[in-house]
Amino acid sequence: MGSHTQDAFVAFDRVQKSYDGETLVVKDLNLHIGKGEFLTMLGPSGSGKTTCLMMLAGFETATHGEITLDGKPINNIPPHKRGIGMVFQNYALFPHMTVAENLAFPLEVRKIGKSEREEKVLRALDMVQMGDFGGRRPAQLSGGQQQRIALARALVFEPELVLMDEPLGALDKQLRETMQFEITNLAHRLGITVVYVTHDQTEALTMSDRVAVFDDGRIQQLAAPDTLYEEPQNSFVAQFIGENNTLSGRVTRIDGDMCEVTLDDGEVIDAVPVNVSAVGDRTLVSIRPERVEMNKDRLAPAAHTLKAEVAEFIYMGDIYRTRLRVAGRDDFIVKTRNAPDQRRLKPGEQIEIGWRRQDCRALDA
Repeated sequence: MGSHTQDAFVAFDRVQKSYDGETLVVKDLNLHIGKGEFLTMLGPSGSGKTTCLMMLAGFETATHGEITLDGKPINNIPPHKRGIGMVFQNYALFPHMTVAENLAFPLEVRKIGKSEREEKVLRALDMVQMGDFGGRRPAQLSGGQQQRIALARALVFEPELVLMDEPLGALDKQLRETMQFEITNLAHRLGITVVYVTHDQTEALTMSDRVAVFDDGRIQQLAAPDTLYEEPQNSFVAQFIGENNTLSGRVTRIDGDMCEVTLDDGEVIDAVPVNVSAVGDRTLVSIRPERVEMNKDRLAPAAHTLKAEVAEFIYMGDIYRTRLRVAGRDDFIVKTRNAPDQRRLKPGEQIEIGWRRQDCRALDA
Protein backbone atom coordinates (compact mmCIF):
# COMPACT_ATOMS: atom_id res chain seq x y z
CA MET A 1 0.00 0.00 0.00
CA GLY A 2 2.93 2.33 0.84
CA SER A 3 4.05 3.11 -2.70
CA HIS A 4 0.46 3.70 -3.68
CA THR A 5 0.19 6.67 -1.30
CA GLN A 6 2.69 8.60 -3.43
CA ASP A 7 0.56 8.46 -6.58
CA ALA A 8 -2.76 8.92 -4.78
CA PHE A 9 -4.18 12.40 -5.35
CA VAL A 10 -6.20 12.22 -2.13
CA ALA A 11 -5.13 9.90 0.66
CA PHE A 12 -6.64 9.14 4.06
CA ASP A 13 -4.12 7.22 6.16
CA ARG A 14 -5.33 5.63 9.41
CA VAL A 15 -7.79 8.48 9.91
CA GLN A 16 -10.03 8.48 12.95
CA LYS A 17 -12.60 11.00 14.11
CA SER A 18 -14.30 11.34 17.45
CA TYR A 19 -16.42 14.25 18.63
CA ASP A 20 -16.50 13.32 22.32
CA GLY A 21 -13.17 11.52 22.77
CA GLU A 22 -14.93 8.16 23.17
CA THR A 23 -17.12 7.17 20.24
CA LEU A 24 -15.38 6.96 16.90
CA VAL A 25 -17.52 8.16 13.98
CA VAL A 26 -14.70 7.27 11.60
CA LYS A 27 -12.53 4.26 12.46
CA ASP A 28 -9.03 3.70 11.11
CA LEU A 29 -9.85 4.83 7.58
CA ASN A 30 -7.45 4.13 4.72
CA LEU A 31 -8.57 5.42 1.35
CA HIS A 32 -6.57 6.41 -1.70
CA ILE A 33 -8.21 8.29 -4.56
CA GLY A 34 -6.55 8.62 -7.96
CA LYS A 35 -6.28 11.83 -9.96
CA GLY A 36 -9.31 12.31 -12.20
CA GLU A 37 -11.27 9.63 -10.34
CA PHE A 38 -14.97 9.97 -9.53
CA LEU A 39 -15.29 8.35 -6.12
CA THR A 40 -18.56 8.10 -4.25
CA MET A 41 -18.91 7.60 -0.52
CA LEU A 42 -22.18 5.77 -0.04
CA GLY A 43 -23.88 4.74 3.18
CA PRO A 44 -26.78 5.29 5.58
CA SER A 45 -26.99 8.39 7.81
CA GLY A 46 -24.42 8.32 10.57
CA SER A 47 -22.09 5.95 8.72
CA GLY A 48 -19.22 8.46 8.69
CA LYS A 49 -19.25 9.41 5.00
CA THR A 50 -20.09 13.11 5.46
CA THR A 51 -17.57 13.44 8.31
CA CYS A 52 -14.88 12.16 5.92
CA LEU A 53 -15.89 14.74 3.33
CA MET A 54 -15.84 17.51 5.95
CA MET A 55 -12.35 16.50 7.09
CA LEU A 56 -11.16 16.65 3.49
CA ALA A 57 -12.78 20.08 3.09
CA GLY A 58 -11.21 21.30 6.32
CA PHE A 59 -14.43 21.98 8.25
CA GLU A 60 -13.56 19.14 10.61
CA THR A 61 -10.15 17.96 11.84
CA ALA A 62 -9.09 14.35 12.11
CA THR A 63 -8.59 13.14 15.68
CA HIS A 64 -5.88 10.77 14.45
CA GLY A 65 -4.12 9.95 11.19
CA GLU A 66 -3.25 12.02 8.16
CA ILE A 67 -5.04 13.34 5.09
CA THR A 68 -2.88 14.29 2.12
CA LEU A 69 -3.79 16.16 -1.06
CA ASP A 70 -1.44 15.70 -4.00
CA GLY A 71 1.19 14.31 -1.63
CA LYS A 72 1.00 17.20 0.86
CA PRO A 73 -0.52 16.89 4.37
CA ILE A 74 -3.49 19.26 4.66
CA ASN A 75 -4.40 18.88 8.34
CA ASN A 76 -3.18 22.39 9.13
CA ILE A 77 -4.30 24.18 5.96
CA PRO A 78 -7.50 26.25 6.40
CA PRO A 79 -10.46 25.36 4.10
CA HIS A 80 -10.20 28.37 1.76
CA LYS A 81 -6.52 27.67 1.09
CA ARG A 82 -7.04 24.04 0.03
CA GLY A 83 -8.24 24.98 -3.46
CA ILE A 84 -11.16 22.60 -3.30
CA GLY A 85 -14.51 23.25 -5.03
CA MET A 86 -17.63 22.38 -3.02
CA VAL A 87 -21.27 21.72 -3.85
CA PHE A 88 -23.86 21.12 -1.12
CA GLN A 89 -27.50 20.11 -1.18
CA ASN A 90 -28.74 23.52 -0.04
CA TYR A 91 -26.86 25.41 -2.81
CA ALA A 92 -25.60 28.06 -0.31
CA LEU A 93 -25.81 30.85 -2.92
CA PHE A 94 -25.74 34.46 -1.70
CA PRO A 95 -29.32 35.71 -2.20
CA HIS A 96 -28.37 39.43 -2.44
CA MET A 97 -25.92 38.85 -5.30
CA THR A 98 -26.62 38.12 -8.94
CA VAL A 99 -25.59 34.79 -10.39
CA ALA A 100 -22.48 36.35 -11.96
CA GLU A 101 -21.52 38.00 -8.64
CA ASN A 102 -21.97 34.67 -6.85
CA LEU A 103 -19.54 33.10 -9.30
CA ALA A 104 -17.07 35.99 -9.15
CA PHE A 105 -16.87 35.78 -5.35
CA PRO A 106 -14.46 32.79 -5.11
CA LEU A 107 -12.30 34.52 -7.75
CA GLU A 108 -12.17 37.81 -5.83
CA VAL A 109 -11.12 35.94 -2.71
CA ARG A 110 -8.27 34.52 -4.80
CA LYS A 111 -7.28 38.05 -5.95
CA ILE A 112 -7.99 37.41 -9.64
CA GLY A 113 -8.23 40.57 -11.82
CA LYS A 114 -11.55 41.85 -13.19
CA SER A 115 -11.24 40.96 -16.88
CA GLU A 116 -9.99 37.44 -16.12
CA ARG A 117 -12.81 37.09 -13.58
CA GLU A 118 -15.45 37.94 -16.15
CA GLU A 119 -13.98 35.50 -18.62
CA LYS A 120 -13.92 32.65 -16.06
CA VAL A 121 -17.49 33.39 -14.90
CA LEU A 122 -18.79 33.18 -18.45
CA ARG A 123 -16.89 29.99 -19.10
CA ALA A 124 -18.27 28.36 -15.93
CA LEU A 125 -21.84 29.45 -16.77
CA ASP A 126 -21.51 27.98 -20.26
CA MET A 127 -20.27 24.70 -18.80
CA VAL A 128 -23.58 24.22 -16.99
CA GLN A 129 -25.69 25.65 -19.86
CA MET A 130 -26.60 28.78 -17.90
CA GLY A 131 -24.83 31.36 -20.07
CA ASP A 132 -27.79 33.78 -20.17
CA PHE A 133 -28.50 33.78 -16.44
CA GLY A 134 -25.64 35.93 -15.13
CA GLY A 135 -27.84 38.91 -14.29
CA ARG A 136 -30.51 37.01 -12.33
CA ARG A 137 -30.77 36.56 -8.58
CA PRO A 138 -30.92 33.08 -7.02
CA ALA A 139 -34.57 33.66 -5.97
CA GLN A 140 -35.55 33.96 -9.66
CA LEU A 141 -34.20 30.49 -10.44
CA SER A 142 -35.73 27.03 -10.10
CA GLY A 143 -34.11 24.44 -7.81
CA GLY A 144 -32.43 22.74 -10.74
CA GLN A 145 -31.05 26.04 -12.04
CA GLN A 146 -29.77 26.98 -8.59
CA GLN A 147 -27.99 23.65 -8.38
CA ARG A 148 -26.35 24.28 -11.77
CA ILE A 149 -25.13 27.66 -10.54
CA ALA A 150 -23.79 26.06 -7.34
CA LEU A 151 -21.94 23.60 -9.56
CA ALA A 152 -20.58 26.40 -11.78
CA ARG A 153 -19.40 28.26 -8.67
CA ALA A 154 -17.50 25.17 -7.49
CA LEU A 155 -15.79 24.90 -10.89
CA VAL A 156 -15.15 28.58 -11.61
CA PHE A 157 -11.65 28.77 -10.13
CA GLU A 158 -10.67 25.52 -11.89
CA PRO A 159 -10.02 23.37 -8.82
CA GLU A 160 -8.47 19.95 -9.28
CA LEU A 161 -10.71 18.47 -6.58
CA VAL A 162 -14.46 18.99 -6.14
CA LEU A 163 -16.43 17.71 -3.15
CA MET A 164 -20.17 17.17 -3.42
CA ASP A 165 -22.47 16.40 -0.53
CA GLU A 166 -25.89 15.07 -1.62
CA PRO A 167 -26.00 17.80 -4.29
CA LEU A 168 -29.08 16.41 -6.03
CA GLY A 169 -31.04 15.48 -2.92
CA ALA A 170 -33.65 18.21 -3.33
CA LEU A 171 -34.40 17.64 -7.01
CA ASP A 172 -37.18 15.54 -8.55
CA LYS A 173 -36.35 12.17 -10.09
CA GLN A 174 -36.15 13.18 -13.75
CA LEU A 175 -34.04 16.27 -13.10
CA ARG A 176 -31.79 14.25 -10.80
CA GLU A 177 -31.08 11.77 -13.56
CA THR A 178 -30.25 14.53 -16.07
CA MET A 179 -27.95 16.20 -13.55
CA GLN A 180 -26.22 12.90 -12.67
CA PHE A 181 -25.33 12.47 -16.32
CA GLU A 182 -24.18 16.10 -16.68
CA ILE A 183 -22.01 16.07 -13.57
CA THR A 184 -20.17 12.87 -14.56
CA ASN A 185 -19.72 14.11 -18.12
CA LEU A 186 -18.36 17.43 -16.94
CA ALA A 187 -16.01 15.81 -14.42
CA HIS A 188 -14.54 13.51 -17.06
CA ARG A 189 -14.27 16.29 -19.63
CA LEU A 190 -12.45 18.62 -17.22
CA GLY A 191 -10.37 15.80 -15.76
CA ILE A 192 -11.22 16.83 -12.20
CA THR A 193 -11.23 14.51 -9.21
CA VAL A 194 -14.64 14.26 -7.55
CA VAL A 195 -15.52 12.95 -4.10
CA TYR A 196 -19.28 12.59 -3.98
CA VAL A 197 -21.39 11.75 -0.93
CA THR A 198 -24.84 10.20 -1.25
CA HIS A 199 -27.13 7.68 0.43
CA ASP A 200 -28.79 6.94 -2.92
CA GLN A 201 -27.34 3.69 -4.24
CA THR A 202 -28.60 4.09 -7.82
CA GLU A 203 -26.87 7.45 -8.00
CA ALA A 204 -23.65 5.92 -6.69
CA LEU A 205 -23.77 3.03 -9.18
CA THR A 206 -24.50 5.19 -12.23
CA MET A 207 -22.03 8.02 -11.57
CA SER A 208 -18.90 6.56 -10.04
CA ASP A 209 -15.62 5.00 -11.10
CA ARG A 210 -15.44 3.45 -7.63
CA VAL A 211 -17.79 3.41 -4.66
CA ALA A 212 -16.78 3.23 -0.99
CA VAL A 213 -19.65 1.73 1.00
CA PHE A 214 -19.62 3.06 4.56
CA ASP A 215 -21.27 1.62 7.63
CA ASP A 216 -20.50 2.21 11.25
CA GLY A 217 -17.48 4.45 10.56
CA ARG A 218 -15.71 1.97 8.31
CA ILE A 219 -15.48 1.24 4.61
CA GLN A 220 -17.25 -2.09 4.19
CA GLN A 221 -16.20 -2.44 0.56
CA LEU A 222 -14.47 -0.27 -2.02
CA ALA A 223 -14.94 -1.32 -5.63
CA ALA A 224 -16.22 -0.47 -9.09
CA PRO A 225 -20.06 -0.34 -9.26
CA ASP A 226 -20.48 -3.65 -11.11
CA THR A 227 -18.17 -5.50 -8.70
CA LEU A 228 -20.01 -4.07 -5.73
CA TYR A 229 -23.35 -5.25 -7.08
CA GLU A 230 -22.27 -8.63 -8.46
CA GLU A 231 -19.75 -9.51 -5.75
CA PRO A 232 -20.68 -8.02 -2.39
CA GLN A 233 -18.12 -8.96 0.26
CA ASN A 234 -20.50 -9.00 3.22
CA SER A 235 -24.17 -9.00 4.16
CA PHE A 236 -24.31 -5.27 4.74
CA VAL A 237 -23.14 -4.46 1.20
CA ALA A 238 -25.38 -7.12 -0.34
CA GLN A 239 -28.42 -5.67 1.44
CA PHE A 240 -27.54 -2.02 0.93
CA ILE A 241 -26.78 -2.13 -2.79
CA GLY A 242 -29.71 -3.05 -4.98
CA GLU A 243 -32.38 -5.55 -4.11
CA ASN A 244 -31.31 -8.83 -2.66
CA ASN A 245 -32.82 -12.10 -1.45
CA THR A 246 -31.41 -13.77 1.62
CA LEU A 247 -31.96 -17.24 3.00
CA SER A 248 -30.49 -18.16 6.36
CA GLY A 249 -28.86 -21.43 7.22
CA ARG A 250 -25.69 -23.15 8.37
CA VAL A 251 -22.58 -24.17 6.41
CA THR A 252 -22.49 -27.98 6.30
CA ARG A 253 -19.56 -28.50 3.93
CA ILE A 254 -16.80 -26.39 2.39
CA ASP A 255 -15.26 -27.73 -0.77
CA GLY A 256 -12.79 -25.32 -2.42
CA ASP A 257 -14.75 -22.62 -4.21
CA MET A 258 -18.16 -24.06 -3.28
CA CYS A 259 -19.88 -24.75 0.00
CA GLU A 260 -23.01 -26.55 1.00
CA VAL A 261 -25.57 -24.70 3.10
CA THR A 262 -28.41 -26.38 4.95
CA LEU A 263 -31.22 -23.83 5.15
CA ASP A 264 -33.25 -23.41 8.32
CA ASP A 265 -36.13 -25.38 6.82
CA GLY A 266 -33.86 -28.34 5.97
CA GLU A 267 -33.37 -27.66 2.24
CA VAL A 268 -29.76 -28.07 1.08
CA ILE A 269 -28.22 -25.71 -1.49
CA ASP A 270 -24.75 -24.90 -2.84
CA ALA A 271 -23.21 -21.44 -2.68
CA VAL A 272 -19.93 -19.62 -3.25
CA PRO A 273 -18.27 -19.18 0.16
CA VAL A 274 -17.46 -15.45 0.41
CA ASN A 275 -17.63 -14.54 4.04
CA VAL A 276 -17.76 -17.83 5.94
CA SER A 277 -14.79 -19.44 7.59
CA ALA A 278 -15.77 -22.88 8.82
CA VAL A 279 -18.29 -25.69 8.73
CA GLY A 280 -20.98 -24.98 11.32
CA ASP A 281 -20.96 -21.19 10.68
CA ARG A 282 -24.31 -19.44 10.48
CA THR A 283 -24.67 -17.79 7.09
CA LEU A 284 -26.96 -15.62 5.01
CA VAL A 285 -27.08 -16.78 1.42
CA SER A 286 -27.59 -13.95 -1.05
CA ILE A 287 -29.21 -14.20 -4.53
CA ARG A 288 -30.16 -11.22 -6.70
CA PRO A 289 -33.84 -11.15 -7.83
CA GLU A 290 -32.94 -10.94 -11.54
CA ARG A 291 -30.72 -14.05 -11.28
CA VAL A 292 -33.63 -16.31 -10.32
CA GLU A 293 -35.36 -18.20 -13.12
CA MET A 294 -39.04 -19.22 -12.92
CA ASN A 295 -39.24 -20.75 -16.38
CA LYS A 296 -38.12 -24.40 -16.08
CA ASP A 297 -37.12 -24.58 -19.78
CA ARG A 298 -34.56 -21.82 -19.31
CA LEU A 299 -32.78 -23.46 -16.37
CA ALA A 300 -29.30 -24.85 -16.90
CA PRO A 301 -29.03 -28.61 -16.22
CA ALA A 302 -26.82 -28.05 -13.16
CA ALA A 303 -28.98 -25.26 -11.71
CA HIS A 304 -30.41 -25.42 -8.23
CA THR A 305 -34.14 -25.80 -7.91
CA LEU A 306 -36.35 -25.04 -4.97
CA LYS A 307 -40.08 -25.32 -4.56
CA ALA A 308 -41.89 -22.02 -4.23
CA GLU A 309 -45.42 -20.70 -3.83
CA VAL A 310 -46.53 -17.50 -5.53
CA ALA A 311 -47.58 -14.86 -3.00
CA GLU A 312 -48.05 -11.93 -5.37
CA PHE A 313 -47.41 -11.11 -9.02
CA ILE A 314 -46.92 -7.43 -9.83
CA TYR A 315 -46.91 -5.89 -13.29
CA MET A 316 -44.45 -2.96 -13.43
CA GLY A 317 -44.33 -2.20 -17.13
CA ASP A 318 -40.85 -3.24 -18.22
CA ILE A 319 -40.59 -5.97 -15.59
CA TYR A 320 -42.71 -8.34 -13.57
CA ARG A 321 -41.99 -8.56 -9.90
CA THR A 322 -43.04 -11.77 -8.22
CA ARG A 323 -43.05 -12.31 -4.47
CA LEU A 324 -42.67 -15.95 -3.47
CA ARG A 325 -42.72 -18.14 -0.37
CA VAL A 326 -39.43 -20.02 -0.43
CA ALA A 327 -37.74 -22.08 2.30
CA GLY A 328 -40.01 -20.73 5.02
CA ARG A 329 -39.70 -17.04 3.99
CA ASP A 330 -42.39 -15.11 2.20
CA ASP A 331 -40.32 -12.14 1.01
CA PHE A 332 -38.38 -13.83 -1.80
CA ILE A 333 -38.47 -11.55 -4.86
CA VAL A 334 -37.96 -12.50 -8.50
CA LYS A 335 -37.69 -9.92 -11.27
CA THR A 336 -38.37 -11.03 -14.83
CA ARG A 337 -38.35 -9.10 -18.08
CA ASN A 338 -41.73 -8.36 -19.57
CA ALA A 339 -41.23 -10.94 -22.34
CA PRO A 340 -43.94 -12.49 -24.56
CA ASP A 341 -43.34 -15.96 -23.08
CA GLN A 342 -43.67 -14.88 -19.43
CA ARG A 343 -46.87 -16.39 -18.07
CA ARG A 344 -48.72 -14.28 -15.51
CA LEU A 345 -48.66 -16.26 -12.28
CA LYS A 346 -51.49 -16.44 -9.77
CA PRO A 347 -51.21 -16.23 -5.98
CA GLY A 348 -51.19 -19.73 -4.46
CA GLU A 349 -49.63 -21.36 -7.53
CA GLN A 350 -46.86 -23.88 -6.78
CA ILE A 351 -43.80 -23.50 -9.00
CA GLU A 352 -40.16 -24.49 -9.13
CA ILE A 353 -37.50 -21.81 -9.24
CA GLY A 354 -33.79 -22.10 -9.90
CA TRP A 355 -30.50 -20.28 -10.34
CA ARG A 356 -26.90 -20.94 -11.30
CA ARG A 357 -24.81 -22.05 -8.31
CA GLN A 358 -22.26 -19.27 -8.88
CA ASP A 359 -24.96 -16.60 -8.45
CA CYS A 360 -25.54 -17.68 -4.88
CA ARG A 361 -23.16 -16.24 -2.26
CA ALA A 362 -22.69 -17.39 1.33
CA LEU A 363 -22.11 -14.28 3.47
CA ASP A 364 -21.79 -13.49 7.17
CA ALA A 365 -24.92 -14.06 9.23
